[in-house]
Amino acid sequence: MKKKFVQIEVVDRNNRPLTSMDIQEVHRQSLRHRSVIILVYDNEGKLFLQKRNPRQKLYAGRWDVSANAHVRTGESNEKAALRELEHELGIRSTGLKLIEEIEASSETGYEFISLYVLDKLNTIPEMNKDEADSGYFYSESELDWLIREYRELLVPSLVFLHDRSLLFKFK
Repeated sequence: MKKKFVQIEVVDRNNRPLTSMDIQEVHRQSLRHRSVIILVYDNEGKLFLQKRNPRQKLYAGRWDVSANAHVRTGESNEKAALRELEHELGIRSTGLKLIEEIEASSETGYEFISLYVLDKLNTIPEMNKDEADSGYFYSESELDWLIREYRELLVPSLVFLHDRSLLFKFK
């Protein structure tokens, strides 16, 4: 199988571009870079989580945010969010709202995160089976319980957002 190289920008502590490198190398060296997270809500304000494919390299089989991606070299944060929304969930939308910018830190994996919301989705998204096995809309109380009782079944970014009360703040 041929290895796929994805180029992303390495940024300084002020989120200014320094250089472009392969994503694997950026992660290996724990360098600052950019990512996007998209939170998708239904009409009742429930948050869609996807269950990662068990063959994924990182966090296989764990529950994850609705969609997320690294921002590629030369790509805007919004374009990255729209690209990943379509790739992971089959959703083409222009209704994304930027709601929060999160500083890069060891807790974010040295990622400057742009947090987007898409709400009022009426159907279960059509997930890319290479990315996720299934998905479900969770209420705030259901997600609180899941994090309290089964934290180890969730990806760190989901727990990070929950612990900062960002998952249901903007719905």
